[in-house]
Amino acid sequence: MLRTNKQITLNDIATRLNVSKVTVSKALRDHPDISEKRTKEIKAAASELGYIPNFAARNLSSKKTRTIGVVVPAIANSFFANFIESIYDCAFENNYDIILAVSQENSQKELKQLETMLSMRVDGIIISVAELSENKEILKRIKKSEIPLVFFDRSVEYLKFSSVILANQTGAFSAIEKAIEKGYRKIGHIAGWQNSNIGRDRFLGYKEALQKHKITSNKDWVVFSGFGKKDGYNSFKEMYKKNNLPEILFAVTFPVALGILEAAKEVGVKIPSDLDLICFGDSELNEYLKPKISCVTHDTSDFAKQTFKLIMKQIESKEQFIDEHVEIETKMLMNETCIKKQFKISH
Repeated sequence: MLRTNKQITLNDIATRLNVSKVTVSKALRDHPDISEKRTKEIKAAASELGYIPNFAARNLSSKKTRTIGVVVPAIANSFFANFIESIYDCAFENNYDIILAVSQENSQKELKQLETMLSMRVDGIIISVAELSENKEILKRIKKSEIPLVFFDRSVEYLKFSSVILANQTGAFSAIEKAIEKGYRKIGHIAGWQNSNIGRDRFLGYKEALQKHKITSNKDWVVFSGFGKKDGYNSFKEMYKKNNLPEILFAVTFPVALGILEAAKEVGVKIPSDLDLICFGDSELNEYLKPKISCVTHDTSDFAKQTFKLIMKQIESKEQFIDEHVEIETKMLMNETCIKKQFKISH
């Protein structure tokens, strides 16, 4: 038997019960014009027939879709995974739906996803841009169209959208200062791309702490790259070949730290006894690491709540919105690394 793909409509329900289409529509929306008895009867018939509400048509009258687009660079990264879960909770509590897209750190995929969300008429967009994003034109179009958009974690500052970001510079500063307090003086940094706010500001925090304590960094001890595990792996290998390792490395993200751990193990460098390690960002995976990495951490749930609060403020505003910026505080979490030791190798 061929599948017909027949969609049950309001007319089908109305015909079954011999009532008007308007009566059915109002009953399914719990409108006070329809009695409780009639509403129950109509909902029962809708369920029996297998009626599925037309999402687009439902929102035509209000000119709102009650959807928010969320674009993240990665989903395997625990920070983004936890952020997404918290955003879903916020949306559910406010009767909104989330349309999720993952750019996979790819600028072209990010562009397509933004175009799709615009075509779906989402009420607002929350985005953390890809590490080498080149999508300035579509972001300018969104700005000109006055579509609410909030950057989180990674932003494009000159476009003057609202943003919720971490205290990246002060967080990095606190990590380096903690290493200095522990007695380290040869401090390296596997840094992020400097076109990204998180890469730039965490590098600035690193430099600021060294300058404050009058410590000179060696050019061999800083490598600029991306924010993923493979970037940490490749960057450490590049640094190791120079035969001039520092005493401790500061990784720009937790995934980068994981890449450093893997590469160090391959070449026989033991962490933390040969080379110590700290990073910006935490993960549930940290519980299973030996050693457990000392890191800059923050409240991801609060991060998501602040982001959702900001996008809703813009969606519900009847006036032209002004960009706002929220900075989420960080703290240094000491675990099993960043402990001054006698080093065994001269790299």
